[in-house]
Amino acid sequence: MTYLIIMALLLTFVQVGMLPLIFNLGSVNYLLGNRDENNPENIFVGRAKRASSNLLESLPSFLALAILSIILTVDNSALMLYWLALRVAYTVSYLIGIAYLRTVLWFGSVVCMVMMALALI
Repeated sequence: MTYLIIMALLLTFVQVGMLPLIFNLGSVNYLLGNRDENNPENIFVGRAKRASSNLLESLPSFLALAILSIILTVDNSALMLYWLALRVAYTVSYLIGIAYLRTVLWFGSVVCMVMMALALI
């Protein structure tokens, strides 16, 4: 389960730090400068930032449930893996603009966390 926590943190690093940077490579002068002026973002930078914001809203709950699972020796590894896979799929669907699928994937990740919490009771 520790491995899955590390993978969730790696997803966070990629999604929050790397994706907006990668999609913003056309604005190298802005990225290397003082950023005094607003940078016109392309559509993918905005989507990556919004998906990152959504991940950051659920990550603390996921990490708390995962750590409690380890402490209480409750095997939630399958649910943790499903949550991680759903979050990756959510990010991809957000980036390519599939709205309804994105909502279903988000709901699935919330269900995984609820099931993790119920397993701890």
